[in-house]
Amino acid sequence: MIETIDINPDIRHVITDQQAWHYHIIPKEITPSEWNLYIDKEYMSEAVKEELELTLNTTVKLEATDSEVITHTLSKYYRKSDAKEASAQPSVNIKSDDFLSSLIKEAKEMHSSDIHIEIYEELCRVRFRIDGKLLEKYRLDKENYPALVNKIKIKANIDIAEKRLPQDGRIFFEEGNVKFDIRVSVLPTLNGEKIVLRLLNKDSANIEISKLGFTEKQQAIFLENIRKSHGIILISGPTGSGKTTTLYATLKILNNIESNILTIEDPVEYTLSGINQVQLREDIGLTFARALRTFLRQDPDVIMLGEIRDNETAQMAIRSALTGHLVLSTIHTNSAWGIISRLCDMGIPPFLLADTINLCVAQRLIRLLCPHCKEKVKFDASQLPSQFKSKTIPEYHYKAHGCEECYYTGYKGRKAIYEVIPIDTELSEVIKQNNYDIETIKEKKGILSLAETAYSDFLKGETSIDEIYPILLNSL
Repeated sequence: MIETIDINPDIRHVITDQQAWHYHIIPKEITPSEWNLYIDKEYMSEAVKEELELTLNTTVKLEATDSEVITHTLSKYYRKSDAKEASAQPSVNIKSDDFLSSLIKEAKEMHSSDIHIEIYEELCRVRFRIDGKLLEKYRLDKENYPALVNKIKIKANIDIAEKRLPQDGRIFFEEGNVKFDIRVSVLPTLNGEKIVLRLLNKDSANIEISKLGFTEKQQAIFLENIRKSHGIILISGPTGSGKTTTLYATLKILNNIESNILTIEDPVEYTLSGINQVQLREDIGLTFARALRTFLRQDPDVIMLGEIRDNETAQMAIRSALTGHLVLSTIHTNSAWGIISRLCDMGIPPFLLADTINLCVAQRLIRLLCPHCKEKVKFDASQLPSQFKSKTIPEYHYKAHGCEECYYTGYKGRKAIYEVIPIDTELSEVIKQNNYDIETIKEKKGILSLAETAYSDFLKGETSIDEIYPILLNSL
């Protein structure tokens, strides 16, 4: 296995990603009088040393190191851009006045969904969430932390004097051709205020239903049901499982000049031309239920609710479906059929559910193994949860390894997996009878559970047993 140099997070930021890859250098030790850097032995020369001293404005000491070790370490710690992206790649200096702007641009460039800015007793750090996992990017000086917090608060129009209560705000980021919204959440902690910046992607051009992860059969069922003129389609799953993206992909299909489509969202994550999108404002009384009540007076064809959270919203959604509208929404449950029991718990009569629900969908996101480095090894059935039963036990499977292409994480990209249950006549009768045990019916209809879909992707070599293990456990 190739050796990797461990970089102290306190000094990782002293050189930019472009500098690291251009010169093939890695910081070893930084002092006020001299910077000690590892350098690829193939790049080692007096001319490079002189150029670095001029660029970095300090005395430089270079230590020649094996090329494979340098490349491996660079791939792990520094973002590599191609020639087209290089000019746009930000140079982040945590001491500079525009650190916040550079940080946001870097997070956007790395396709990060969230920026976590945190303070602890001994350190402050910045982490990016990429493909669902947090990656530490920077360590900050504690004396500089309050100034950064205040900058964010000012940009988000948040009270900088209030440090005892949680606060929420929004930032509209615009620099050159880069424009998007950021949702800001401030949380008082034991050592200071923690801030999470949620980067909202306004570009919906790449959202296509065929690219999400539906199987061919699931996609056919889904497309058939969204063409119905009325009823409810509900998507369940935990926060961050891609429910909103599925809804937007659906709206893109339904969006045409003959339809009036209204949405109430928290927040508005994508902008879709031709669709009337409303931002939730609970602080002034603009709730899901109140917006929905107004929507019914706006002659809608399709209504999208960001989430069904309470009895009032659920009642209004049912009423909207009964009066001839197609309603799309999300709800928090562990499975597709769990949607029915959740709505019954909210006080919706089973006979109303049976007449209005068209489709129940559950989804999760799983990381995909990097195709360049995934490693084929013998499979031991003991790696499966003890109660998970499958007729197919593979002789071999693929596990994450790590390479330059995936920044040595072993994974590259994510896909959604789905459980899709169309509510036909037979299942409508089951709902009316208040019967929640439909495993036999699902098996007869060939409806795959989330666990079965995940296991199928594992058998194809698309993901690892470690990635799907929690999903297999939740199926028990």
